[in-house]
Amino acid sequence: MATDPGPQPPARLTRAGGVLRPGCHLLRLVRGGERYDGTLRVEVAEDGATTASGDLYLHTAEPDPDAGVPVFPRAAYRYYVRVTRLSEDAAGVAIGLELHRFDHATSTWSREGELVERADDVIVRWVSPHLRRAVIEIDRAPGCDAPLATEAGLGWCEILEAIGWDVEIDESDEDLVEPSGESWSAAELHAALLERRDTADLDREWRFWLACVRRLDDDARGIMFDSTGADSNNVPREAAGIASDWTIPDEDPWGLAKGLRFGAARDPYFRTALHELGHAMGLQHNARGTAIMCPTEAIARGAVAPQQFPQNISWAYSDQDVQRLRHMPDHWIRPGGVPFGASFGTAPELPEAAADRGLELEVAPLLAAVPFGAPVRLAVTLRNGGPEPVRAPVDLSLQAGHVSGAVTDPSGVERSFRSIVRSPEPRRLEPLASGEARTGALTLLRGAQGALFPAAGRHAIEVALSWEVDGEPVQVTGTGSVEVSAPADEAQARAAREVIDAPDALLTVALGGDHLGAGVAAIGAGLDNDRLRPHFAYLEAKRVAARFHDRPADPAAAAALIDGDTVMSDVERGKAEQLIEAASANPDHV
Repeated sequence: MATDPGPQPPARLTRAGGVLRPGCHLLRLVRGGERYDGTLRVEVAEDGATTASGDLYLHTAEPDPDAGVPVFPRAAYRYYVRVTRLSEDAAGVAIGLELHRFDHATSTWSREGELVERADDVIVRWVSPHLRRAVIEIDRAPGCDAPLATEAGLGWCEILEAIGWDVEIDESDEDLVEPSGESWSAAELHAALLERRDTADLDREWRFWLACVRRLDDDARGIMFDSTGADSNNVPREAAGIASDWTIPDEDPWGLAKGLRFGAARDPYFRTALHELGHAMGLQHNARGTAIMCPTEAIARGAVAPQQFPQNISWAYSDQDVQRLRHMPDHWIRPGGVPFGASFGTAPELPEAAADRGLELEVAPLLAAVPFGAPVRLAVTLRNGGPEPVRAPVDLSLQAGHVSGAVTDPSGVERSFRSIVRSPEPRRLEPLASGEARTGALTLLRGAQGALFPAAGRHAIEVALSWEVDGEPVQVTGTGSVEVSAPADEAQARAAREVIDAPDALLTVALGGDHLGAGVAAIGAGLDNDRLRPHFAYLEAKRVAARFHDRPADPAAAAALIDGDTVMSDVERGKAEQLIEAASANPDHV
C-alpha cells in the first residue's frame, strides 16, 4: 500500500439540527475483528460549522470516561481519524471517518479508506470541554527564574486554554545540580531529565519537562534538547531548557530588553519557554509574524517605532499552529511520539476555507502607542497568498458586516467587538487575485462588554473577517498589539473616563448624527483635552460634515477641526477630503 504524505486537514462541516458538542469525546470502533479506543476532538465555530478529528489506539484497557481527556499507550497507536461528513436524518447522525494507519517503523501514515458510521455506534460519550490535556513540569537550578507568566500575568494555562488544552503546571524541583560548571550541554540536560523528572510514564500522561538553568552551551538562550543525539532513552520531544543568566545583547534591535539578564526580562524569557516547548509539541518555526513560534530575533527586528521589543510580542500561536495543536495526530504532538523535524507536508492546516485558499490577514495599529482614552486605529490588509483568485469582501471596515474580534487587556480580560452593519450591500464580494492585497481601516473604542482599552498597558488585538463563498463559510484572522499610555494628568484622566464610560460613544463614532447626546458629549470631552483632541478631531469632523435631519452639513466647521496634528488613517484621510469637498459642493445632500 502506498504511503501518503500525511493526513489531510480536517473537514469543516455544517449540518442541519445543530452540531456535536464541542470538546473531547471518547471514540470506539470495531474493525476487522479488532476493537480500537480513542478520542474525537470537536471544534464548533460561532456560525455552527464543525471541525472534528481523532485518533484510535488498539484496545488494551478500558478507558475511564470520568477521568477527563483519556491518554492511551503510545505503542497501541494505530489510526489518525479525519472526519469528513456529518449528516442527520430520522435514524440519527451519520459520521464519515477517513482512516490513516500509522506505521511505527517508518513514522508515516497511509490512508486506508473511509467509513460511514452512526454516531451513536462509535461515539461513547463526551468527556471534556478541552481537546487535549498535558502536564508541564518546571525544574530549575538554584537562583534561576521560573518562566510562569508575562508581565501582565498571562500564564501557561491561559495561553494553552485558548487553543483548547487543559494544562497543569507542576513547579517541581529548585535544586538541579550543575554537573560541570554553570553551562549545560544537551546531554547533561537529558541526564537531568531522566533523573529528576517527577514521572516518566508518558503512556499515562502527556508530560513535558522544562529545565531552567544558568547557562546553556554555545551561549544559547533556549533549546529543545532531546530531539536527536541526546535521546539516550529513545524518546523524542519530551523536554526543553532555558538559560536564566543568558545576557540579552546590549544593541539594536533588542529595544527595551537591551543588556538585561534573560531571567529578569520577564516577557522575552517566558516567550522563549513557550517557543521551545512548542518545538517539543512538534511545531516548527514560523516564517514571519510575531506569533509564539516565530524566532525571537525576527520579532525584535520587526518592532516599528515608537514601539520597541518586547512590546511587539504576540502571546498566541499562529492560526496554522493553533489548528495543528488542536487537530494534528496525537503521535505528532504528544511527548515521545514521532521525532522532531519531519515536514508537515500536507498534514493539517487550518480547516477553514480561508486557510485552504492561502488567505492571510495582517493587522497593524496606526500608532504603536496611544494615550489613555483615545480610540485605536488599525490598518487591516487581506492578502491572497494562494494560487487562485478568491471572492473576498470589498469593504474591510466595521460598517461592512464582515468584521469581528476581541481585545485582551493587560490583566487578561477579553472584550469582543463586531461590525455595526450599515452598508446597503454589507456582503459585497469581488475577486482578489493571487498575490494581491486589499486594505481597510478600523477604529476601535468600545464593544459589547464596554471599553476595549480601559487601562494603561499593552493590549492584544485579534481581528477576524468572516464571509461565505457559494454557501461555504470563510474566515481569516490576524493579530496585533498596541500600548496604551497612562494619563499624563488628572484632566486627561477625567476626559478619558467620560469617553470610555459612555456607551453611546461607540454609536456616535460609527453612525454620527446628533441624536445620541451622551455620545456627542463624550466625543466633545475628548476634543476639549489637548492630548486627546488629535485622536477625536476626525471623528467629530466626519459627524459635522454630514447633515442630520434639519441640521445642515457644516464643511467649514469640519475643515477647522482637522490640522497637521490630527491622527487619521490613510482611509480616514481620504474620506475626510471627500466629506469636506462633498459638503462644500452641496451641503444639503451630504
